[in-house]
Amino acid sequence: MAMPLYDSQPARRVPWVTYLLVTANVLVFLFTPMANFSSWYGEGRVRECNAARFTFEYGAVPKELTTGRQQPVPPQIVRQCGQEDFSKTPWVSAFTSMFLHSGALHLLGNLVVLFVVGMGVEDRLGRLRYLLSYLFFGLVAVYGFAYVSPDATVPLIGASGAIAGVLGAYLILNPRGRIVSLVPPIFVIRLPVWVVLGYWFVLQWLSLGDRESNVAYVAHIAGFLAGVVFALMARQAGPARRPAALSRG
Repeated sequence: MAMPLYDSQPARRVPWVTYLLVTANVLVFLFTPMANFSSWYGEGRVRECNAARFTFEYGAVPKELTTGRQQPVPPQIVRQCGQEDFSKTPWVSAFTSMFLHSGALHLLGNLVVLFVVGMGVEDRLGRLRYLLSYLFFGLVAVYGFAYVSPDATVPLIGASGAIAGVLGAYLILNPRGRIVSLVPPIFVIRLPVWVVLGYWFVLQWLSLGDRESNVAYVAHIAGFLAGVVFALMARQAGPARRPAALSRG
């Protein structure tokens, strides 16, 4: 899998919203039990139990989103960690889940991609529209996954659905761009954006049948398609309202 490292077309203005989203994701992670820095959550089994409860409290549980009712914590977690009651509003968890990550590698992988492509999309859409569209992509990804798996009770966390929407928007807004990518183990090459993102999308689609994976491929696909549709609508807004193309080749 090619990892985007650098957008060959620099942004024309400071991408404050992209910086804000990256910073917010990092800060939230540092204050969750999934980060080793938050010592107040305890160590060992205590930390694992706190992480499990935290994930169910702030993660997006598909069955909660489709029914609108909070679901009980699974019995196996209660047996291992004890009962600890909390109250949540399911639709709010669709937002909070976008800023939670299971570990440092999960966080890093998402934020590298967001940093590379987010600047270009923010440059084209403008700061406010970019921020609102990012949240919208995340909601489409979360609810898309929920309605495909309406009875699932495993919480969905991570920014990847929203970032997938940014990828889709980037493909439409900068179709002739180039992305410098790392191809494992050591190759760094400059690839057309449609090659990188097209390969990524096909990989998500082919992975849908992987029942052993804990990756929400449906959320990625839903977010990506939302980004594509949104960007197509933005391009139809009229030439006078669109900035000049970011890249000519």
